[in-house]
Amino acid sequence: MRIISGIYKSRKIVAPKNLPVRPTTDMAKESLFNILNNQFYFDEISVLDLFAGTGNISYEFASRGTEQITSIDQDFGCVKFINQTAEAFKMPIQTVKSNVFKYLEKTNQPANIIFADPPYNFSIEEFAKIPELVFKNNLLLEAGLLIVEHSKHTDLSNLHNYSYSKSYGGNMFSFFENTTRV
Repeated sequence: MRIISGIYKSRKIVAPKNLPVRPTTDMAKESLFNILNNQFYFDEISVLDLFAGTGNISYEFASRGTEQITSIDQDFGCVKFINQTAEAFKMPIQTVKSNVFKYLEKTNQPANIIFADPPYNFSIEEFAKIPELVFKNNLLLEAGLLIVEHSKHTDLSNLHNYSYSKSYGGNMFSFFENTTRV
C-alpha cells in the first residue's frame, strides 16, 4: 500500500502478511479522498477509523494534516502494526484494541469523519449496527460523515441516515449524514 497525498506522499508501507485484513485499494482510496477534499479541511477535523486493519486510511488522513485520529481494531497484530508505523512516521494516531461495536457503545468522543471498513461478509444486520450506534450515541459532529466501505454486492441504501454511495471497482463507499440537524 502507498500513501496517495500529503507530506508522506508516495511512501510505501508494507504490512505483515499474517494480518487478517483487506486494505482499501489505492484507486478507491484516492477517489474517496477526492470527495473528502472538497468538503473538509483535513487539519481541522477529527477522524475515527473503525476496523482499521493496517491503518491505511488513518495514514492517509495523517499525511494530509489531520491531528486527531483514533484507529480501532480488535486484532492485536493490526494495532501493533499501526502503532509501529505511526511512531516511525511520527503520525498523530491513537489506537484502541477493541471490538468496534463495544467501542461504539462506550465512547463519547465524537468525530467529523467516521470511516468503517468491516469485513465484506458481514450480514446486513451487522452493517446496520454501525450507523445505528454512531447516530444513537451522537458520535458524528455536525456536518460530519460516516463512511462505510463494503462490497458492491451489499446494498446499504435502506439504512437510517443513508445519503449516497460511490462505487469503485468491487469496492463501494456508502455515506451517512446526520439528518436531524436544525
